[in-house]
Amino acid sequence: MELSESITHKNGRQRKPVVSNSDMGARESKLDVEGDEEALLPNSNKTDGQAKATHGIKGELGNVALLLFLYVLQGIPLGLAGSIPLIMQSKNVSYKDQAYFSFVFWPFSLKLFWAPLVDSLYLRQFGRRKSWLVPTQYLLGLFMLYLSVTVDGMLHTDGQKGPDVITLTAVFFMLAFLAATQDIAVDGWALTMLSRENVGYASTCNSVGQTAGYFLGNVLFLALESADFCNKYLRFEPQERGIVTLSDFLFFWGIVFMVSTTLVAILKKENGKHHHTKKKPKEETQSVMETYKLLFSIIKMPTVFTFCALLLTAKMGFSAADAVTGLKLVEAGVPKEQLALLAVPMVPLQIMLPLVISKYTAGPRPLDIFYKAFPFRLLIGLEYALLVWWTPSVRQEEGFPVYYYGVVLLSYAVHQVALYSMYVACMAFHAKVSDPMIGGTYMTLLNTVTNLGGNWPSTLALWLVDPLTFKECQGAPGQTCGSVEDAGLCVREGGTCVTTLDGYYVESVVCVVIGLCWWIFFGKKIKRLQQESPSAWHCRVAK
Repeated sequence: MELSESITHKNGRQRKPVVSNSDMGARESKLDVEGDEEALLPNSNKTDGQAKATHGIKGELGNVALLLFLYVLQGIPLGLAGSIPLIMQSKNVSYKDQAYFSFVFWPFSLKLFWAPLVDSLYLRQFGRRKSWLVPTQYLLGLFMLYLSVTVDGMLHTDGQKGPDVITLTAVFFMLAFLAATQDIAVDGWALTMLSRENVGYASTCNSVGQTAGYFLGNVLFLALESADFCNKYLRFEPQERGIVTLSDFLFFWGIVFMVSTTLVAILKKENGKHHHTKKKPKEETQSVMETYKLLFSIIKMPTVFTFCALLLTAKMGFSAADAVTGLKLVEAGVPKEQLALLAVPMVPLQIMLPLVISKYTAGPRPLDIFYKAFPFRLLIGLEYALLVWWTPSVRQEEGFPVYYYGVVLLSYAVHQVALYSMYVACMAFHAKVSDPMIGGTYMTLLNTVTNLGGNWPSTLALWLVDPLTFKECQGAPGQTCGSVEDAGLCVREGGTCVTTLDGYYVESVVCVVIGLCWWIFFGKKIKRLQQESPSAWHCRVAK
């Protein structure tokens, strides 16, 4: 259950959970950076036959702080994008509209397709990474300032008509696209901004910064935007609105983006003479066409092609639980800010789970854990459906009791165990089979396919909720509720549209059946891929 649309790494991940070094190996960085894998090759620690001197992190605290701040900025638009579906759901938009908006979460899963451009085209005098980082963050700031003026009109907060979903989707898609581009630039800069001995801190900055930014843009914003939450916990005298509005929040962060980007552009030198004092990883650049040819040669290999096909279809059985459950809870009356706040106690669990699970995926057969966790995650989908069905009967005049939120939290925690078991197993297998000569490109390709395998079923699941839902008009004989127009006519005639069969429950059962079929017929096939020799995964073009 994604309590908000991107609360884990669903939407391409947006978050990058820590994976144990024992899984990744010395040959591969934990950052998904295209074209920079050469910087981390094991033999790069020596120069002119002499071992590099050991330096501490103290001399690079400024660089670490800058990286952390850049990743926090990256998480802000992602968190805001994750809050919009919950806001729209409280305005009773259709699930077809939610499906449209779910395309906002695709850019992080598709960034591989333009990452070679970001990696290869730049102004040498300005800096390889700043050439993309600075204009991208300026555009993010300008988009946020534009949205601060227009977003209320798009959401139609006056209540006269529903949100302008198409415009909202287009604008937030651009925000996500720019954030993904910024991610490519920052990931690449991280590998050369820090010395080789401290480059591991880049992964920590990524995970902590992006999580903190997402928290600010999603959980904190939804809490401060809610009049009920603010009146209950933060005010002495109740008011009709929250402490901040979406427009205020966008304006503030738009200014932060503009000012901070200007300071980085002026004050931070990407290529300075001081780099000789601490050895920085050397960057090598492939041409754009070479990179695309390399990707095509990888995907053509039979083992890789089979594995990608399995990754693209494996998450069909989880789509209803992951994409629709949180929205259904909001529809049932659960306050969106309370639902978002339930993510807070999950953060320690999300940090610990990869560390614990990696102990079981460090061997030669990491996908065995994937196979074992699969049916349990399917069963959790059915439990989510029961949770949604149970929710209306628990609701009281003053809201929901504490024990209800305890049940939701426990359900979410169990779901996270199954989800991370599958996720860490996949990441471990990616690291195991990736050709060390082209590890960065190889890993990014497999991660992209994994993310896409979650995106398209979620969008489809949202799209099908309304067609699979059946309603009847009660109180107005002869009227139906088959369409929006029919429902409006039913209400005008004095009737009420009552749901007789909710499409979410239909989807939940169908998804579990599809998932079980996949597990029975293809689950063992994905386990057998572990028996392939290393040469079956190595790309001949790279050698």
